[in-house]
Amino acid sequence: MHRSLLRIAYVPLMLAVGNGIAIAWVARGLPLAGLLPLLLIAILASFGAERLAPYDVQDRRAHGDTGRDLLHATVNEALTAFGVMSIPLLSGLSPFHGLWPAHWPLFGQWLLAVAVADAGLTWVHWASHHNRWLWKFHAVHHSVQRLYGLNGLMKHPIHQLVETAVAVAPLLLLGMPQPVGALLGFSVALQLLLQHANVDVRLGPLRHVLAVGPVHRHHHQKWAGIGDVNFGLFTTVWDRLLGTLVDDPGRRFRSTDYGIGTRPDYPKAYGAQLIEPFRRRG
Repeated sequence: MHRSLLRIAYVPLMLAVGNGIAIAWVARGLPLAGLLPLLLIAILASFGAERLAPYDVQDRRAHGDTGRDLLHATVNEALTAFGVMSIPLLSGLSPFHGLWPAHWPLFGQWLLAVAVADAGLTWVHWASHHNRWLWKFHAVHHSVQRLYGLNGLMKHPIHQLVETAVAVAPLLLLGMPQPVGALLGFSVALQLLLQHANVDVRLGPLRHVLAVGPVHRHHHQKWAGIGDVNFGLFTTVWDRLLGTLVDDPGRRFRSTDYGIGTRPDYPKAYGAQLIEPFRRRG
């Protein structure tokens, strides 16, 4: 019974409680650094859900990838924190910074940031599957042999910088304040966690709106063309407009469905993955 309830409640609770506490924390003027421990708690809660209601029991076991993925997550979240610290300077340089709706409630400002970022991140994600240079860096993320919570934060730092620049540039031009940027960074990390968690969730009608696990697994299929779908991070809105949305509730995936079909030899070590995009191949 508890597993059935967890499958239904996991995504709504993680979104509502995680983002709700983060918004309340920032609204009270508390230190933005407090969002990092909150993200760690969310990751641990997700790991617990993966143990109690796994989508694939085989994927609960480490494939020699946990240390590498923790390193990816640490580096990329450090880059996010550095970006958040840079927001006051970057927003202040914009000639349009006064256009930001600072009079809105914090929840409304966060929602605006998420909506704009969702469009930018979806576009970069789509381009990363159609542009050879971007794909070299994005391939690091697709080289995974199983899906679990930390996969979402497994990215080449250069690809993360490109994604962030495109997604956040319009917000910085409008003058997005630092607290809203910190909330956006937290929400992106939380959403990546939900997209890749090895939890057998039941979304119901939410699957038509939220770009999380059951929808995102289609994207990690290892063959080009088949996996070039479902690019959205937060919602399925842009995939509907692009014509790239695939939703098959009855489809079940195994770890053998994931990876890069043409590169079964893709490097698995952290350092080798950082170097791989710069290697010349025949």
